[in-house]
Amino acid sequence: MLGNLDLNEMLQKLQEQMQEADNKTYTATSGGGLVEVTVNGKFEVIDIKIDDSLLEDKESLQILLMSAVNDAIKMAVEDKKSQAMNMFGGLNLGQ
Repeated sequence: MLGNLDLNEMLQKLQEQMQEADNKTYTATSGGGLVEVTVNGKFEVIDIKIDDSLLEDKESLQILLMSAVNDAIKMAVEDKKSQAMNMFGGLNLGQ
């Protein structure tokens, strides 16, 4: 079923790919670039940039910040899904 596949080698490769995925960053903007949020592959917010023009408008800032955070997290989730499909797609398990 798995042929000559070395499970230890496969696990090591999987761990390396997971570490790489955790270290990737995803940046999303909202409000035409007035707010920029960056998250890592662990879905942690690691950077936020806010244009000074928004500092007087709390409500707009909150809306744009939520939008950028949600978009950055969605980017990270979709990329992780894609990476998982690529990792396991070539294994031909159970066939």
